[in-house]
Amino acid sequence: MKIAVIGTGYVGLVSGVCFSDFGHTVTCVDKDATKIDTLLRGEVPIYEPGLEALMVRNVEGGRLSFTTDLASAIDGAEAVFIAVGTPTRRGDGHADLTYVMAAAEEIARLAQNYVVIVTKSTVPVGTNRRVAEVVRAANPSLDFDVASNPEFLREGAAIDDFMKPDRVVVGVQSERAADVMAEIYRPLYLRDFPIVTTDLESAEMIKYAANAFLATKITFINEIAMLCERTGADIKQVSQGMGLDGRIGNKFLHAGPGYGGSCFPKDTRALARIGQEHAVPMQITETVIKVNEEIKRRMIDKIFALCADRLAGKTVAVLGVTFKPNTDDMRDAPSLTIVPALIGAGAKVRVTDPQGRHEGEGLLPGVTWVEDAYEACENADLVVTLTEWNEFRALDLKRLAGSMATPHMADLRNIYAAQDAEKAGFAAYDSIGRTAWQKEEAVQ
Repeated sequence: MKIAVIGTGYVGLVSGVCFSDFGHTVTCVDKDATKIDTLLRGEVPIYEPGLEALMVRNVEGGRLSFTTDLASAIDGAEAVFIAVGTPTRRGDGHADLTYVMAAAEEIARLAQNYVVIVTKSTVPVGTNRRVAEVVRAANPSLDFDVASNPEFLREGAAIDDFMKPDRVVVGVQSERAADVMAEIYRPLYLRDFPIVTTDLESAEMIKYAANAFLATKITFINEIAMLCERTGADIKQVSQGMGLDGRIGNKFLHAGPGYGGSCFPKDTRALARIGQEHAVPMQITETVIKVNEEIKRRMIDKIFALCADRLAGKTVAVLGVTFKPNTDDMRDAPSLTIVPALIGAGAKVRVTDPQGRHEGEGLLPGVTWVEDAYEACENADLVVTLTEWNEFRALDLKRLAGSMATPHMADLRNIYAAQDAEKAGFAAYDSIGRTAWQKEEAVQ
């Protein structure tokens, strides 16, 4: 099939590349000429393991191309995917649909034959019907259908998630559109991956409900972690005991400094707004949003406590600033709350992250970027593990402690055991949901 994908951001690029690997002929379109030039050179503008090699293979196979010319991209296309940004709208928390509607109108003006217009972007319930209205208004004679096809890609594991999905959700209004979507996803259907076909509104709601539930699960375990610290329980043992219950499962039960990224913050706020608009307040989701922000701020309190509440003039080493490992994405990362607070308190902050510097240099002014954890910790007063990159999971703790001015650690991802830190020579250690300790001589 011939497919066009509008938008070469995270969702659009991954989807386009993977569709081409299914054997379809795919053209990815973007108005950003610089981004298209980068892609035409065989370079990927985002960090996603395995994506560049897959992209190059399909370009060389003649199945994948990139352009700024929408007209040529949709000429003869049987499906056009809208994968543009839907950022949180300022003031009300709703998803901004400006780019989605603009793309729909452009498709309508340029399309000449029957086409399925597929919304891949995460959009509020009712958006696809609005897309249909925009298309009809722009080109009343166009033969078309709309479909909702939300993505469920985890950054850092997007290729596997696309090729081996838990499920593919497709919302349609007609059998004709359902047939087109079934043909697009035929390679997955043949391998017995679940294809869930619904109405438009249900498909839209599935995406928001799934992300809000996962955000709730993360926030719940983080709140339990706070209680563990007060009661002497160990959150790792508690999470393990909970996760073995098949009704709960062990995923998303890892306590940390709060969720971030491109999906959970945006989608929880949008779902809360949808509830308000329909007079059905999403009280659990609203509480999750509030508690998640409190958790990020609580991490700052932990760091201050490890420095006797005096950060002015202290050197703090921060290991990792992206919202999770295996991505360069810093959207709503806990580091964007924590690091500015440290700088504001007068600390000298050194940062190391395997992929975060490109975005981080603009988002975290005032920090010093270094190559690795050992350089970051040289003569530092405190080390903070903020992202659980593999590079930070097996550090020589004795070497770190020996190089620091005051060997204190805030392990905000529970990478290490408290006894290992003490054995390595750390004088103070705190983590999430476990008992903190500090030697008397460490109090300064």
